[in-house]
Amino acid sequence: RLSAAAPTMWKGPVLARLIQQRAPIGHVLRHAARALSAKEGGNGHSSKEDGNGNSNGSESKLDDAQQKLGLNPRPGGLPEWIELWSVRQFHRAGIFLGGLSAASVPLALGGHIAEATPFLLGALTAGYWSLGLRDIATKSHTLRRNFPVLIHFRYLLEGIRPEIQQYLIEPEDVAAPYSRVMRNTIYQRAKMKVGTDTHSLGTRRDVYKPGYEWASHSMFPAELCSTQDSRVLIGGPECKQKYSASLLNVSAMSYGALSGNAISALNLGAKRGSFYHNTGEGGISQYHLLGADVVWNIGTGYFACGKTAQDGKRVFDPDLFVSNATRPEIKMIEVKLSQGAKPSHGGILPAAKITQIIADARGLGPPPWTDCNSPPRHSAFSTPAGLMRFIARLRELSGGKPVGMKLC
Repeated sequence: RLSAAAPTMWKGPVLARLIQQRAPIGHVLRHAARALSAKEGGNGHSSKEDGNGNSNGSESKLDDAQQKLGLNPRPGGLPEWIELWSVRQFHRAGIFLGGLSAASVPLALGGHIAEATPFLLGALTAGYWSLGLRDIATKSHTLRRNFPVLIHFRYLLEGIRPEIQQYLIEPEDVAAPYSRVMRNTIYQRAKMKVGTDTHSLGTRRDVYKPGYEWASHSMFPAELCSTQDSRVLIGGPECKQKYSASLLNVSAMSYGALSGNAISALNLGAKRGSFYHNTGEGGISQYHLLGADVVWNIGTGYFACGKTAQDGKRVFDPDLFVSNATRPEIKMIEVKLSQGAKPSHGGILPAAKITQIIADARGLGPPPWTDCNSPPRHSAFSTPAGLMRFIARLRELSGGKPVGMKLC
């Protein structure tokens, strides 16, 4: 952009000297911007005065030149001293700090300042030089070499960005994925605090905002449906053990993705509410068997119904499947077709993360364990017709329980 905007300026003696001396790029670009603005000013452009009689023509030309060279003269941009920071500026600031530290010694001895001031300034100066010299000597970070010490303020701001976003910027009602108001409600309910759902004086939400959703009141509300009407019977003529499922249930989430306490809470809640609990593809853990109806999710790894072949692939094991599918807690079986969370390559649970509870849930056998692979596709079938035959086989082996499929 610099050469395209002002190709003849590189022949200028001042600019050439700056380049030969390897001056900071900020100095070079700003000198080029001034040269370009002066060149355009000599092509018939005249300065204009504002309403107060101040001439702003040269300033506007300089801004235009900076814009052409890729600099950003807009309000709110980086301060000029940051753009001009360099190793030379680092040395000057370090010498100033050293002189300030030395000057504080007689002042402290004379009682004009606190006695600890020279030590504090000396420690600050030593830390400044130590950090800056390491930045200059590094060969792996260009920003650290070009902006010694100063670059660490950027790293600090990047590190606390989530906290700044949460505590200072984030609105109360932005749901990503849950709003702050909803999170506070969940926290208060978890602490069993009374009255957390009762807030007076209306709502804080903009109910007139486009896209706002609400449930309209009915002048003639219907009667509550019976428990029988709120359930649906699952299973065709070939199912010997049909299941009456609730309309609302606990979706699939494996043990490991959730803790044992979380799985236990979901299972016990499903038991009290008379709805089913989906295991997820991580197998059937002990926390899934606390009394609720269970839907067994079978993924590509065939956990709790498979074994690892000699070539390392996970294959279906009908005997292990029968031992788990005939459990009284298992009401239905779900075949997950692909590894949706990690498409095309599947997922791997490292052997170091496998515990005895995980091994029992997935049917991995006794230790030592190897990496547990969830491939991207099934090994028991590869076509839609093969899938239908596999589903029919699972229904037969389970004693006629409903078997369905999940895309991913």
